[in-house]
Amino acid sequence: MLTSKMIDALNVQINKEFYSSYLYLAISAYFDEQNLNGMAGWMRVQSAEEYDHGMKFLDFIQATGGRVKLDKIDAPTFEWKSPQAAFENALEHEKYVTKSIHDLVDLALSEKDYATNNFLGWFVTEQVEEEQTASDIIEKFKLIGDNKNGLYMLDKELGARTASPGA
Repeated sequence: MLTSKMIDALNVQINKEFYSSYLYLAISAYFDEQNLNGMAGWMRVQSAEEYDHGMKFLDFIQATGGRVKLDKIDAPTFEWKSPQAAFENALEHEKYVTKSIHDLVDLALSEKDYATNNFLGWFVTEQVEEEQTASDIIEKFKLIGDNKNGLYMLDKELGARTASPGA
């Protein structure tokens, strides 16, 4: 049985994951407006992945006898000065989520809640991948600079992404 403190913290994380989904959907819309359809598609997949993360938290709370409490989701930013800036925003957001996951791990360990700690292990690993992927894309933007052909090629590359099961 989870403590009320842990249940509350996990419910807050559900909101953060759903906000992440909203943020990536907003970035997808921005890329659509810029006619960067590959990047838009990449962000749509990312949005769906973040929604799935929120559902994992929801399912875990329910499976452990806790009560899910959904809160309002704030509207994300809708303007970026460049495609690179949008990915930089995504990276900063992933770092925020990583810290939040780490804080949950700390709470689970302090409460000797080994089931929640085990559950969170998947998210710790996932956040390493999330930050690395965003960092790699930002580095490609830096290599491209103002080269429109490079931007076109990166857009095509990112458009090849498809949803991965269990992400």
